[in-house]
Amino acid sequence: MKSLIKPLLIAAIVASGAIGATAQTTAPAKLAHAEGKGHHARMDPAKMQERMAARQAELKAKLNLNAAQQGAWNDYIAAMQPPADMMAKMSRENRQAMHQEMQALTTPERLDRMVAVKAQRDSHMAQRMRATRNFYDVLTTQQQKVFDANSMHGGHRGHGSHGGPAKGQA
Repeated sequence: MKSLIKPLLIAAIVASGAIGATAQTTAPAKLAHAEGKGHHARMDPAKMQERMAARQAELKAKLNLNAAQQGAWNDYIAAMQPPADMMAKMSRENRQAMHQEMQALTTPERLDRMVAVKAQRDSHMAQRMRATRNFYDVLTTQQQKVFDANSMHGGHRGHGSHGGPAKGQA
């Protein structure tokens, strides 16, 4: 029994030192995010549109669409556009105003507001799904394979969960 106490004590000390070192190395990243310097604070609507347009052009080139498929492509691209007022709604000022509005509501009123917002998001998602299915249906089997391999990357293409390489891209 006495021979186990010393190794366990050493292991506990080493483990607590490792935990302390981890806490020290992650604190600056959390602080930078808290100060508004994190990833989401740098959203630039123009750059986001530019990246989206580049990904769409790349996908279109890979699909090698014919003239008969162009209308379905245009409908698909139109449906994939974010709502026109999305960036305005996501501004710091608007988010703070929405938060204050929500605090002023009663709980049932807040629940009703959340249901309404969810219904709006569901409607946009349904439009995107219909446009995607309609476009997919006009593709050839080979084009469908290309679309399947390239369409679901969205804004996370090439990134892992925290900006690192995605799985298989290390």
